[in-house]
Amino acid sequence: MTTTSTARTYTARPIAPEVLEELRVTDDAGRPTTPFTDPEGDAPLRCCLRRSRPGERIALVSYAPLRRWAAATGADPGAYDEQGPVFVHAGPCREPADGTLPFTNTHRTVRRYSAEGRILGGRLVAEPSRESFAQAFREALDDPAVALVHVRGVEYGCFLYEVRRD
Repeated sequence: MTTTSTARTYTARPIAPEVLEELRVTDDAGRPTTPFTDPEGDAPLRCCLRRSRPGERIALVSYAPLRRWAAATGADPGAYDEQGPVFVHAGPCREPADGTLPFTNTHRTVRRYSAEGRILGGRLVAEPSRESFAQAFREALDDPAVALVHVRGVEYGCFLYEVRRD
């Protein structure tokens, strides 16, 4: 899940395996995880950055991506610390091998964060394509004040994945 843009590479980062192990037991809101069989499929899985298939065992958990990043970097996001719902596989899974950028089939927001964990702004990717996402990542990450970006759904603001400079 890597895209290259003018000599710079950006990678869509799924939730890290060690974090998934924790979330599959207790989520970031302190609730026990309750897996279920997905009857319809099409849930955006943040563990392997693909859509679920009917019959797969998944779980809906609360995840705090900025809080976990801040703990690793020493940042203090203050009021920008948030948690929200994400779908993950109930057990171990693999990333897709095709290398395509995930979840680009609809409008998304590319939200920028500073090294302190503050929101610096965002950009709506209204005409989704690999090129439009590469442009949004380039605009965000060419700014030295931007430490990372989150790609989020427009409809509910849900976290989809993180992108950092490679």
